[in-house]
Amino acid sequence: MSDNNGTESPFQNVDISEKDDDSDDLFSSAIDDISTSHQQQQNNRQSNDNESPDYLPKLQLSAQQRAPLPSTPLDEVIPDSTSILSSTPVQKKLPTAEEIEKKGKDQFIEIRVTDTVKVGDGMGSYVAYKVETNTNIPIFKKNKLTVLRRFSDFLGLHDKLVEKYLRSGRIIPPAPEKNMLGTTKVKMSAQNEQGSSAEFLERRRASLERYLSRTSAHPVLKIDPDFREFLEADMELPKATNTSALSGAGVMRLFNKVGETVNKMTYKMDENDPWFEEKVLQIENLDMQLRKLHLSVEALVIGRKDLVMLTSSFAKSAAMLSNCEEHTSLSRALSQLAEVEEKVEALHNEQANTDFSVLCELLKDYIALLGAIKEVFHERVKVFQNWQHSLLMLNKKREYKAKMDLSNRTDKGNIASGEIADWEAKVVRCQDEFESISKMIKKEMEQFEVARVKEFKEVIITYLENQMNHQTQLIKYWETFLPEAKAIA
Repeated sequence: MSDNNGTESPFQNVDISEKDDDSDDLFSSAIDDISTSHQQQQNNRQSNDNESPDYLPKLQLSAQQRAPLPSTPLDEVIPDSTSILSSTPVQKKLPTAEEIEKKGKDQFIEIRVTDTVKVGDGMGSYVAYKVETNTNIPIFKKNKLTVLRRFSDFLGLHDKLVEKYLRSGRIIPPAPEKNMLGTTKVKMSAQNEQGSSAEFLERRRASLERYLSRTSAHPVLKIDPDFREFLEADMELPKATNTSALSGAGVMRLFNKVGETVNKMTYKMDENDPWFEEKVLQIENLDMQLRKLHLSVEALVIGRKDLVMLTSSFAKSAAMLSNCEEHTSLSRALSQLAEVEEKVEALHNEQANTDFSVLCELLKDYIALLGAIKEVFHERVKVFQNWQHSLLMLNKKREYKAKMDLSNRTDKGNIASGEIADWEAKVVRCQDEFESISKMIKKEMEQFEVARVKEFKEVIITYLENQMNHQTQLIKYWETFLPEAKAIA
């Protein structure tokens, strides 16, 4: 129609020369265009209705059916652009930290390493440990679980957890150390000669139980698939050959350890966070003092063992003297003294075992735990090194591109632009990883401090109660002997 030529085009007011403003929203401008186009179509439709020929039928609503349309603004009909952009699929509401903590208080997991079973003979034999688990955590298949695991399975589990969680800043409880001499003695001993290696097996059993207990106390590690498989799979796990000291992986670990030690000595990180600077000093001082205390307790245990031997020698000498003594009351008193000394010998031996199993082993475990914390801190330093290396490479690429632009070598300049984009993305990733591991380490250290204070309190109370019981029993022994000594006439 000729009248439509005079109608204003919906694109007439659009200026393509204007630059996009960052504050303008794409959806807002689209809504404005829709509103303008809608108004123009209404005008065109009204103009066409007025000029349409009489022979064309006209549709018209009756007065009863015609109702005023609600004057709803277009912004209310069409949702705001920000809500459109932020619209995401409905997701299940994640529980808060308080809810997780409250739920975790109702859940428990208790792990005990009970019996030891020797499988095979000779150097091809090994010792399997019976692991019993009692838990009410729903993710486990059963509430009560019992499996047999060899020592290499424990080491393999630790390696898997380290590979998964160390890079993210988790503190992984260390596994017990290998003892090639003790293991060889157990393998070569016959079934009727297990007494010589019983002490070694008992110490290893207790250390493995403490390792599993500390791992199960971690809120993330206790539900890890590999940890659950270790406790649940009622079958022999694939042999962890990489844990052997003579394997290729063992040699590579040794070389990596040497390289990391050299890196720790040569690279000094410029620490900007005072919290980490303070914690590093605190960990170093705590490690040094725990090592000194551990040496002192070991000397105490050795001293008590010597006291046991000397007490035994004294009891035997008193018994021999009582047989030679002709005085009846004196002979009886010496005989009673020998019996009391034998009881005191057993008490001193029990005290020495308590010093070792309760206090000495705790200090040894925490020295190893501080070593794991140092590894986490060093992992953060390695992440920082990667970040700084990415920044250095990014600056070099930018300088190279600037040189190419000055020399009008656009082909290499375009290649450099792509490399710059890649390094910029890597810098962002490294920075995010560094911030993430720093945040995780702070969270893990808070949990470690709470657990450390709690465990030290429990162990010190247990140690003191044992010492008081031993001293009380010792007093009773001497009080029983006192009337015999007074009866000597």
